[in-house]
Amino acid sequence: MAETPTRTTYTVDSLLAVTVQVFNARGYDGTSMEDLSRAAGISKSSIYHHVRGKEELLRLAVGRALDGLFGILDEPAAAAGRPVDRLEHVVRRTAEVLLAELPYVTLLLRVRGNTGTEQWALERRRDFDHRVAGLLREAVAAGELRADVDPRLATRLLFGMINSIVEWYRPDHGDTDGIPDAVVRLAFDGLRTS
Repeated sequence: MAETPTRTTYTVDSLLAVTVQVFNARGYDGTSMEDLSRAAGISKSSIYHHVRGKEELLRLAVGRALDGLFGILDEPAAAAGRPVDRLEHVVRRTAEVLLAELPYVTLLLRVRGNTGTEQWALERRRDFDHRVAGLLREAVAAGELRADVDPRLATRLLFGMINSIVEWYRPDHGDTDGIPDAVVRLAFDGLRTS
C-alpha cells in the first residue's frame, strides 16, 4: 500500500515566517503570490484561506516588529525614573527586540511607502522615533546628557547604529548577548555629561 504524502499545515504565524523570508530576499514589490505559494509549498488558495492577500501579510509582518518596539515604551523601566535611565533602557531593549525579531524588523526597515501599509508602517516608525527623541530631550533638559548634540540628530544616530545590525548580524554566526550592551556603552559613553 502506497503511503499518502503528509501535507504541511500552515497557521498564519508559520505562513508569515515564510513570507518574511521571501519578502526580505526578493523585496515586497518583487514578490508575487505565486512566489509565496511555492516557498510555502501550498497553493495560493490555501494562502487566501488565511489572509486576504500580499499586503495583509506585509501589514502583519511589519506590525509584529512595530508592536515589539512600541511595547518597549510601555515597560516600567521606560515609563518611570530618571530620563537618562529610561532612554538607556529603551535603547538596550530596541537592540534586543531587533535581534529577537530580526527578519521582521529587517522587513520594517526596508519599507519605502509604496503602499498604504508601507505608509502606515513609516508613520508608526516616525512616531516611535519622535517619542524616543522626546525622552532624549528630557535627559538633556535634566542635565544628564550633553546639550551640544541636537536631540533629533542624536536620535537618528542612535537608531542608525541599532538599525545597522540587520545588515551585518547573522544569527547562525554567533551569540547576541553582548550586542545590546555594546550599543548602550558606545552610545551613552559619548552622550553622557562628564
